[in-house]
Amino acid sequence: MIPFTHSVNLLAVIAIFTLMTYYWVLRGRTQSTLKSSSGSDRNTFRVKGVPLDWDSKQLQRLLADRKRTVPVIRSLSPEIDNSSKTATVTFENLPLSPQSHQSERISLSKSFDDQLDRDQCLTLDKAFLGITTIHMPPPEDHKLDVVALSGLGGHAFGSFKERGGDYMWLRDSLPHDLTCEETGQSMARVMTYGYESSVAGSENIQNIEDLATKFHSSLLALATAPTMRPIILIAHSLGGLVVKQALMALSKSTNEDDQNLIRAIYGIVFFGVPHDGMDISSLLPMVGDGPNRLLIESIGHINSQILTIQQREFHKALGDRDRSEVFCFYETLKSPTARQAKNGHWEINGPTAVLVTKSSATHCRPWEDGAEHICAIARTHSNMVKFGPHDHEYANIRERLRGLGRRALTVRNRIQARTKFLVPYNENPDFVGRCNILNTLKQQLGLGQPQGPTKSRTRVAVCGLGGIGKTQVALAYVYWLRETLPNVSIFWVQANSAERFYQAYTNIAKEFNIPGHDDPKANLLSLVKIWLENRYRSRWLMVIDNADDTELFFRDQGEEGPLETSTTATHRDHGLGRYIPECRHGSIIITTRSKQTGLRLAPGKLPIKIGKMDDNEASLLLHGILEDGEISAGEISLLSSRLEHLPLALAQAAAFIQENGISLSEYFQLLDESDSALVNRLSEPFQTVGRDSETPHAVTATWIISFNQIKQRNPFDSGVLSFISLFHWQAIPREFVEDYCRRIQSECADTIEAAKITKALGTLKAFSFITEDKDRNINMHRLIQLVTRKWLGIKRAEFAQLALKTMSVVYPYGKFETSDECLRLLPHAYAALDNVTGSTKDEKMARATLLLNMGGYFHYRGQWDIAEQHEAEAARIAREEDDEEQLFTLTAMDNLATIYRDQGRLEEAEKLFVQVMETCKTKLGADHPNMLTSMANLASTYWNQGRWEEAEKLDIQVMETRKMKLGADHPDTLTSMGNLAVTYMHQGRWEEAEKLDIQVMETRKTKLGADHPDTLTGMGNLAVTYMHQGRWEEAEKLEKQVVETSKTKLGADHPDTLTSMGNLAATYRNQGRWEEAEKLEVQVMETRKIILGADHPHTLNSMANLAFTWRGQGRDEEALVLMEKCAQSQQKVLGTNHPDTISCATTLEAWTV
Repeated sequence: MIPFTHSVNLLAVIAIFTLMTYYWVLRGRTQSTLKSSSGSDRNTFRVKGVPLDWDSKQLQRLLADRKRTVPVIRSLSPEIDNSSKTATVTFENLPLSPQSHQSERISLSKSFDDQLDRDQCLTLDKAFLGITTIHMPPPEDHKLDVVALSGLGGHAFGSFKERGGDYMWLRDSLPHDLTCEETGQSMARVMTYGYESSVAGSENIQNIEDLATKFHSSLLALATAPTMRPIILIAHSLGGLVVKQALMALSKSTNEDDQNLIRAIYGIVFFGVPHDGMDISSLLPMVGDGPNRLLIESIGHINSQILTIQQREFHKALGDRDRSEVFCFYETLKSPTARQAKNGHWEINGPTAVLVTKSSATHCRPWEDGAEHICAIARTHSNMVKFGPHDHEYANIRERLRGLGRRALTVRNRIQARTKFLVPYNENPDFVGRCNILNTLKQQLGLGQPQGPTKSRTRVAVCGLGGIGKTQVALAYVYWLRETLPNVSIFWVQANSAERFYQAYTNIAKEFNIPGHDDPKANLLSLVKIWLENRYRSRWLMVIDNADDTELFFRDQGEEGPLETSTTATHRDHGLGRYIPECRHGSIIITTRSKQTGLRLAPGKLPIKIGKMDDNEASLLLHGILEDGEISAGEISLLSSRLEHLPLALAQAAAFIQENGISLSEYFQLLDESDSALVNRLSEPFQTVGRDSETPHAVTATWIISFNQIKQRNPFDSGVLSFISLFHWQAIPREFVEDYCRRIQSECADTIEAAKITKALGTLKAFSFITEDKDRNINMHRLIQLVTRKWLGIKRAEFAQLALKTMSVVYPYGKFETSDECLRLLPHAYAALDNVTGSTKDEKMARATLLLNMGGYFHYRGQWDIAEQHEAEAARIAREEDDEEQLFTLTAMDNLATIYRDQGRLEEAEKLFVQVMETCKTKLGADHPNMLTSMANLASTYWNQGRWEEAEKLDIQVMETRKMKLGADHPDTLTSMGNLAVTYMHQGRWEEAEKLDIQVMETRKTKLGADHPDTLTGMGNLAVTYMHQGRWEEAEKLEKQVVETSKTKLGADHPDTLTSMGNLAATYRNQGRWEEAEKLEVQVMETRKIILGADHPHTLNSMANLAFTWRGQGRDEEALVLMEKCAQSQQKVLGTNHPDTISCATTLEAWTV
């Protein structure tokens, strides 16, 4: 016995053909009253046309509604063509309508099921004519088909049902006994075949040849189905003769479908088949001179010409003895015969007799005459195929059927005689995961899957980044399909060039010996296409791999000429798309890096997108290749993350580790050397299963092929990819691309429209090089970015300069209003700076501009050391390129001096401010706005130094000049007046300060509005003046107004809002309202920690103020700890010589005395 393996998916058709010579003879069209019970089940009906998406409950609900009685649904299975389902249904107390020879239609409208695409109908009948499926296993388990056929005067269902009951062994036992050895699941589809075969009163002149022809036609549905499996035929009595005649005809046919059928037949089980004839003496009086008399005479044991021919030729029909098996069962009990009563009716109460003798029932193939192929059944002729539950006779038959079924599965190679598996790669043992992708692919193609409400597709595209695993998924699918449906031919076509495509088609033509394929003048591509569409009727699947170049497959229709017969020239002239076959029995998988190409090759549905592996899949892949059980989950996760979870990159890394005998930690060290080192590792060649020998295996080379394709097709698209690769790989604003277009547009005559940008980004998305989020930000894979930069070579400098110029324009100067934008763009700013040092003056000044604006952001954040680095570098570049007397240089120097001041480096700040001021005075004039700004900044330095008189002198000069040049109510003039008021306040000149503060506030209210930020600043300054004067109520009133308005206009976390809240807290503290002061100070401190950072000078001031409040509350220890923490941070951030640091240290000294 050949062992059975669960991976085999084949077709075994067990056809049971029954000759019910007496009992069923009388159930024909005669009106005789029989004393025996009827073999036909009056209450079991067949329901055809059930929608595929219906279940038993839906069908039961409909029938109960229409027939006014609740039926029992015994089975519900798809028919062979998968167009609908068929059910067997039992009704209780249902009138005999329809009659056995009639059917009834039940309308099925959309009102009952709104999922129907049109009105349909069900058909209810009792005759069971034709093929009826009564059991269907799940598609993945379906390996055998069982067809039961009743005999002369028989009934396709009732012949196999126990007498007086509902049990029908073909439906209720056999499916559960023919199971897969490894899975234990049912593997047989069970069907019956019914035909008109009455004896008495028949009007049919058909003979055995006619019956065989009709049966042959019904079997063709199996031959033309998507999947064909080995066939076993089981026949009872006359049905066996029909089987033998049909197989003899099949064996002589040259028709392809007939040849497929005869190759698929492995075994036959005969039950009481009269190979050498039978006694028909009691049948002839029933027939009389009826048209079917010749049929009855042909099965007699005397002078039957057709039986003689069958005995002579049948043993050759199935070929050599090792290609098939035949079993013969014979009856050992006598059966009652029929006799006519006085009233003319026929009754089964005549003398008993053995209707088919042992010698006749076992006279088949001469080499199968032993006990292993011949078996007795202690039943009458009609009862030998009727079994009840736990029937001991059925147990004997079941074991024979089980063994025969297992051995039948081994003929799959014979069925695949015309099946081709033209796949150039072995199955990949390291393939893991991708279950969702594979399941989606299976569902869309529908091969080996249950028919659902959604129609299967003949073409499915799989797209994704190079190295993401498209080919591996397709390879896993075809090997799964080969095991699941072994009679499906599979072809693999490399489509990375016209020459490779042509070579694959040449291989197909040679394998099938397609006529004309060796003619050098023939269009071989067209020959293969036509052959697969029209001549090769078997199921096939084609994988078109690496179909990345749209232009290789399609050309503008206006350019197409007549169909050529040459080879490569024709491919390029007309595109390969026209040579891809399209037919119902063929399916195609397209793998492509380009979503756009996938959509054109498989229109109507978006391609299946393959993304990066998840952590579990990456872990399985690496463990499977490295076979190192000691690798930690953390190491696997880190490597996967570093390599973007790309399967090809992970496989390449594993190969490198194995070949060089290094550990993962050593591999990490190599990657950590630099970005170039990472790219170099990804450029190492290696071998892996499922990659074309002419396709580069290294990740970098794989992507560079796509880069070149894009560049050749559309240089603009390639330019966009090159440009964005010079920024940070995540959240690249679309406005960068728009700025790039404006720059290159100025260098060419063509206008770049928004649609062109959208199309370019669409191409890059189609190749999976970028993605775009809901905010229209562009994201790249980190590895793709690095490889793109390497691919650019010397062109990288050109695009890096463009990226730097873009950043110098779009990056705003840092302040509160722009802080979010600055933070968002900061990674791109650093990327632009890192990629180019600047060789021309324009490039260097773009660098300086960007550094200056970034310095403003870090200054706002209180990160003064970083701000100093950026502003100093900007100033240095400006001095070298723009000389010290130009406006940009002076601005950079002034910004740097401001940072020195805030750092407490007052002497350096003063020196630089004086230099800027003197230069502005000389080059721009004493009343130039920049000159006045520099003077104001210098005055603020004098404040911090306590040089109030010098500060006052400069403030007055700035104010007076601005009054004269700009006007008394100009915003800049009002700012200088406010600065002078602050100077007066520090000098204790409260009345003068108050007078100026009021003037500034009232003017701003008039000119700018009461809720303008500058107006609020003026109100805040006046409140501080009131506070110093001890006018607490007035100060509190103003401060509350400033706080509330600032929250509304600026936001609760705006620095100016927080300052006003701190001032209000100070007013509370000075009034001894400790709890109110503490509440506000805690809020200000915590918000500044979040907004500005824990070490920002303003945050540290909040800490100091809170410490004073705690001290005032008597919480000395808490106040001391907080002040010490504040002092330590100030020394670290501001330095020991900063005024704030000195003030804090002095306070600590006083508190610890």
